[in-house]
Amino acid sequence: MNTPVVRVVDLWKEYRENGQAVTQALRGANLEVAPGEVVALFGKSGSGKTTLLNLLAGLDRPTRGTVEINGRCLEQLGEAGRTELRRSRLGFIFQFFNLLPTLTAYENVFLALELAGRIQPQAARDALERVGLKGKEHRYPHELSGGEQQRVAVARAIVKEPSLILADEPTGNLDTATGDQILQLITERCRQGGTSLLMVTHTPLACRYADRILKMVDGVVTEDEKCR
Repeated sequence: MNTPVVRVVDLWKEYRENGQAVTQALRGANLEVAPGEVVALFGKSGSGKTTLLNLLAGLDRPTRGTVEINGRCLEQLGEAGRTELRRSRLGFIFQFFNLLPTLTAYENVFLALELAGRIQPQAARDALERVGLKGKEHRYPHELSGGEQQRVAVARAIVKEPSLILADEPTGNLDTATGDQILQLITERCRQGGTSLLMVTHTPLACRYADRILKMVDGVVTEDEKCR
């Protein structure tokens, strides 16, 4: 049996003030994502979805519980180990693209490789071609449409050939038609590369492309048979 790319066991996250728990963002969440699986996570604002992604990325630490990525416990890796994991094995796609405005499309993608210690200019160009941006490598983000900026973000995420991509509302800043194109692009590229994808989303369009639908209610993850 393959080791899950993501394994979360009894994960809690409490935000405290003056030593007292003020907010319980996660309340014993459990989750597994298999290698190459595409998972959509639905939930209302404030249900804990983004908190979960931050914990999976090692950007925040849980109050208690376990997060394993590729069989490695994040808590045991230490800060340096978690940073190395983010740079080498994880890809990220955000609602507002998070491109560096002073870098071209090519430079934004190449930077992800550089941070991972891989000086591979052709890989950056190939990634942009795979997302349909051949010929636009030297444009800056402000010279691209919203959909094109998100394509750059997809290229940046896939260029490292990560084992896992975490996507936080990847179509939230796009119109419906463009959002559908981006969802198709992300899921196709993940399946072609054998990359697992966990995307937090509000759009029912994601149901067309996901292998599994989850929902989060009050900090707990459950299986969902249909989109809401």
